[in-house]
Amino acid sequence: MSWNVNVENPLAVKLRKQMVSAVAEYNLIEDGDRVMVCCSGGKDSSILLVLLSEVQRRAPYQFEIEAVMLDQKQPGFDADLFSKWVGSLGVKLTIVERDTYSIVTEKVTNGVYCSLCSRLRRAILYDYAFDHGFTKMALGHHRDDLSETLLMNLFYTGKLATMPPKLRSDDGRNIVIRPFCFIAEADIIELAKAWNFPIIPCNLCGSQDGMKRQKIKGLLRDLEKDIPNIGNSMLTAMGNVHESHLMDQSLWEFRDLKANGAAGSDSSVESLPIITE
Repeated sequence: MSWNVNVENPLAVKLRKQMVSAVAEYNLIEDGDRVMVCCSGGKDSSILLVLLSEVQRRAPYQFEIEAVMLDQKQPGFDADLFSKWVGSLGVKLTIVERDTYSIVTEKVTNGVYCSLCSRLRRAILYDYAFDHGFTKMALGHHRDDLSETLLMNLFYTGKLATMPPKLRSDDGRNIVIRPFCFIAEADIIELAKAWNFPIIPCNLCGSQDGMKRQKIKGLLRDLEKDIPNIGNSMLTAMGNVHESHLMDQSLWEFRDLKANGAAGSDSSVESLPIITE
């Protein structure tokens, strides 16, 4: 069986260049890295695997790529076709089997499985990456994921935080990278349709309507009608933080702040105006 994964597709070239820009700007991949691409079987991580393989082929330095998928023993999970597709790319795929499905369905009584499921999945993949000597874990989160996470934290948890392009895990054992941080989800959807590769649906959480992330996604979709460039604007904002215009006292010494007649490091005549009223 063959699939039409055309890496010279103009959209694929655009996404690869955006990914290379992110890799260069945040030093996501270095010479000698062993990169574990965390594959869910969905569109994002699958396209990440293809484009990262293409970057590996073109890069002026050497790094390794392997795909790792977690079989959580959900009913109907079948990775056979997906495994054949990954094999056609010339990439090694390892399927790690852990029955987190039984744990999640037993522990969660309100039907909203995503939080516990993702924590268990993350812990298993972190352990696997560390135990097998991977220096980086690549995830398929895109620009829209970053924007949605920013708003979810703002609205629901009372903090300003999102998914960074590069993250050291809390225990210090792993480095997580997000090479798709500059890429819009709409472009990923369009490329997935063009390539028509096998998708493994998540039968556990895919039918959970009304989830917080879906609400935020809908909000951003509505805002985009009036603010067409909102995705790029939010991405720019996440990398353009003015500490003195926020309220975190661990970042700025408000209590001892006094006029001294000198320009501070958090102000710039070259920056865009900040709306304060």
